[in-house]
Amino acid sequence: MILCNCIIHLELPQIKSLKGRRAVTNSLKAKLKAFNVSVLDISGEYAKEADIAFVFLSSNAMSSAQYRDKIEQMIERNFGEFIFTLEYEEL
Repeated sequence: MILCNCIIHLELPQIKSLKGRRAVTNSLKAKLKAFNVSVLDISGEYAKEADIAFVFLSSNAMSSAQYRDKIEQMIERNFGEFIFTLEYEEL
């Protein structure tokens, strides 16, 4: 089994408040839960950045990479107006 730990870092230049950031992060978390992953908002106090961590199990490294690619495509499709990076670690 492969445990994949991922962190999405979002740049939110047009967001002006923590309330606006929370709306974006809650929407992203809801969409990620559709992929049956464990999700946590690990953002700090700065309204123009957000960090979301998620974890999932996979049977092998290849299926883990495919699953990660599906999630990344969903983020590009639904949150394309924001700049994001996806960091991951497989254990």
